[in-house]
Amino acid sequence: MTDILTTTEGHHECATCGHEWAGDDGGHDALGEIRDANGVVLHNGDSVVLIKSLPLKGTESLKIGTKVSNIRLIAGDHEIDCKINGRGILLKAKFVKKA
Repeated sequence: MTDILTTTEGHHECATCGHEWAGDDGGHDALGEIRDANGVVLHNGDSVVLIKSLPLKGTESLKIGTKVSNIRLIAGDHEIDCKINGRGILLKAKFVKKA
């Protein structure tokens, strides 16, 4: 099961299940601590590295070892909002480690 979402102007869609919803940034204060796969606390602006290859909608995929800079933490099931190759992506923290 992949846990990547694609975003377009405040609209989110899970690539796995197709569930769609309007974006809701609950703010970092409401989040508590968000930890990566190794248990390290993440913060807005951190850089992370993917620890697992993840398929995107269509034929694309994100390869293991891909570095993502300047992440933004958000409320919800997919805690990391970032851009990879100019595409807005939401990731679960359990699939990244702090760089």
